[in-house]
Amino acid sequence: MSNSSSITQCLLLEFANTRELQLLHFWLFLGIYLAALLGNSFIVTAVACDHHLHAPMNFFLLSLALLDLGAISTTVPKSIANFLWDTRAISYLGCAAQIIFFLLFLSVESSLLTIMAYDRYVAICKPL
Repeated sequence: MSNSSSITQCLLLEFANTRELQLLHFWLFLGIYLAALLGNSFIVTAVACDHHLHAPMNFFLLSLALLDLGAISTTVPKSIANFLWDTRAISYLGCAAQIIFFLLFLSVESSLLTIMAYDRYVAICKPL
């Protein structure tokens, strides 16, 4: 008989031990999450619906808004749920998926910001 174990879940660190502070964190994170969803949704709909905004820089802004929606939607909803239900557990696969998607969104976002900075550099320093 071998001595082995498998990891089935991870525990997240708590921001606060008292229930009142957990509910305060719940409302704070929910407000920030909804503000980010609303702001990025406005950018997406404005660029997608107005044909005057179909320029390359606005395409970059649309892409940044979508990446921001993806990045914030990978981690914050689970945190909000944990604050509301006073739990700390997350499945091992869920934790791995959150890490992978969050790093993917952040790496693509930083690459896109680099491309945008280079585009502005070329437009200012080496105009046509």
